[in-house]
Amino acid sequence: MSQPSDFCVIYLHGFRSSPESSKAQLLAQWLGQDGVRYDCPALDISPLAAIDHASQTVEHALSEGFHIRLIGSSLGGFYASWLMERHPKREAFKAVLINPACAPARDLADQVGPLKSWHSEEILQFQADYIDDLRSMEVPLTQPERYMLVAAKGDELLDWNEMVARYPGALHHVVEGSDHSLSDFPDHWPVMREFLLSR
Repeated sequence: MSQPSDFCVIYLHGFRSSPESSKAQLLAQWLGQDGVRYDCPALDISPLAAIDHASQTVEHALSEGFHIRLIGSSLGGFYASWLMERHPKREAFKAVLINPACAPARDLADQVGPLKSWHSEEILQFQADYIDDLRSMEVPLTQPERYMLVAAKGDELLDWNEMVARYPGALHHVVEGSDHSLSDFPDHWPVMREFLLSR
């Protein structure tokens, strides 16, 4: 394993979530202890604005000479997959996807309208045209060895079988039980860390 300081781990949070989420806070703590650069952009409810912000975060880290490692949870996993497939320097990236959204255009179609943020009183306006934006961001999978999938069988929102089918050839870490937020995240971090912080 190379020096951890060569890496920048970027966490992309899920739908209606934020950098205040428990996983984001734990990652900041753990990676800080390891001396690893960490960033968690606050992603907009608009998919195009979110992916633009995520892309800018990646570009900034690249400009400073870091190797990019992505962690995406739920909708953040969908965004991480887009970056893994569309970024010009994607072949040097690796990503861990935690209960990733595989078809958010389908799954979020009934969420159009005002929605409360999970971690504040902010009301988010999820617009109908965002569904088309999400559909336009669906990408085929290449070089699956650059991905690690963490799928919880107990996910109450998304089907872990669909996740496994969406990422064939990736490193699969299937969790018995747990839930969509992966409440036992600390138990699984060591295997994620080993995958991310290696060439």
